[in-house]
Amino acid sequence: MAWNEPGNKDPWGRNKNNSSLDGVFKDFKKTIDDLLGGKAGSTPPSSQKSAGFLSVIILVIYLLSGIYIVNDGERGVVLQFGGFNEITMPGPHWYPRFIQAVEIVDVSKIRSVQQKAVMLTEDENIVSISFAIQYDIKDASDFIFNLREPDTTVSQAGESAIREVMGQNTMDYIITEGRTGVAADTKKLLQSVLDSYGAGVNVQTLNILEAQPPEQVQDAFSDAIKAREDEQRYINEAEAYRNEIIPLARGEAKQMLEQAIAYRVKLINAAEGEASRFTQLYNEYKKAPDVTKERLYIEAVQSVLSNSSKVMIDIEGGNNLMYLPLDQLINNNKQPRNNNDLQKSDNETNIMDRINENKNNFNLRKRDLYNE
Repeated sequence: MAWNEPGNKDPWGRNKNNSSLDGVFKDFKKTIDDLLGGKAGSTPPSSQKSAGFLSVIILVIYLLSGIYIVNDGERGVVLQFGGFNEITMPGPHWYPRFIQAVEIVDVSKIRSVQQKAVMLTEDENIVSISFAIQYDIKDASDFIFNLREPDTTVSQAGESAIREVMGQNTMDYIITEGRTGVAADTKKLLQSVLDSYGAGVNVQTLNILEAQPPEQVQDAFSDAIKAREDEQRYINEAEAYRNEIIPLARGEAKQMLEQAIAYRVKLINAAEGEASRFTQLYNEYKKAPDVTKERLYIEAVQSVLSNSSKVMIDIEGGNNLMYLPLDQLINNNKQPRNNNDLQKSDNETNIMDRINENKNNFNLRKRDLYNE
């Protein structure tokens, strides 16, 4: 018959009705007493007191050994007989030792792994890439039970995810402006893979530290990148020149248009003025044709001779005209004078007198013609 059947005692002397914690402690105390000195009736009182005191000390040590404290940013994973029982939050807690165990997990700590690999792109080119993953724990129980080596698992899953993303993009895109996009796509895919594993891991960031061609062809790709940068620089310079020259050209065109409008207005006003003057002159001509002709003739002669430095003198009683080079005479007056200059000055004075006399005669003749 088994020891745990009804009516039997177990090896520690416990009854079937002794199921409470106090009963367990009493049975534990009785077992200690039996080990130390047999039955309680056969031991001296002093020995019983010593055994009881020792039992209390052992009990206190057992109770104190089960106390643990979970700090902020940590979680306590309680295991009962090796299986998951519960997760305890920050604060003091107690667990029965030898029955349960506790593992403290820091869920606020940021863990990181870094790896470098050579991968194949969509256009069948090889790219050497270096990336770093930072992650924390979002489920402490999954992190403990489902991952044996968390850093290795995250690193290998990250390499697998980034290989898939790299195979969907070209090399030029990856090594130039596509790093941010590739990192974002890889992070999303990696988180999905880790969730499918039940890893209890949250990927914080995934950064691509370096993406470049292999060393064997790196010089050629550097030249190609430099040529592409030069092309972009020339395009930027051309656009800057265009942005500078187009406003200037538009300004000049606007200025020329305004000048043309002003010139048109000027010509129209001048033409209208000339037409009005001609109309007024024509009206005066109809009233006195001879006088108008004489006046027009005199005004024409005056406008022509006012800009000339030469004078023609009509000598009375002769058919010849005397020519006076006034420009040379004026230039001679500016030179230093000597005896010859004085004689010339007297001659010039006589000539000017004759010019004035002829001028007066011309005015008299003009007056007589006007009176006629």
